[in-house]
Amino acid sequence: MARRCQVTGKGVMTGNNVSHANNRTRRRFLPNLQETALLSDALGQMIRLRLSTHAIRTIEHNGGLDAFLAKAKVADLSLEARRLKKRIAKVQARIAA
Repeated sequence: MARRCQVTGKGVMTGNNVSHANNRTRRRFLPNLQETALLSDALGQMIRLRLSTHAIRTIEHNGGLDAFLAKAKVADLSLEARRLKKRIAKVQARIAA
């Protein structure tokens, strides 16, 4: 399983550990990922996603998973999030018709 947020795409970054003697060794900065289940009102079920804490806060700020995905640009979303957005849009279109 990749260490990547399924909504924002935030992933592992690399850098250096720098000692007091200015010796540099490579290291990895891992994103703070959490396995979460978010309620989709349109689908009527819980959706399990592996999200960064920043993404969780953003989704809650925008009013939930459905509202966040409706506002988000397709180019900014990962493949899993694009599929979920399309699924939710299809259900909402069926309800509206």
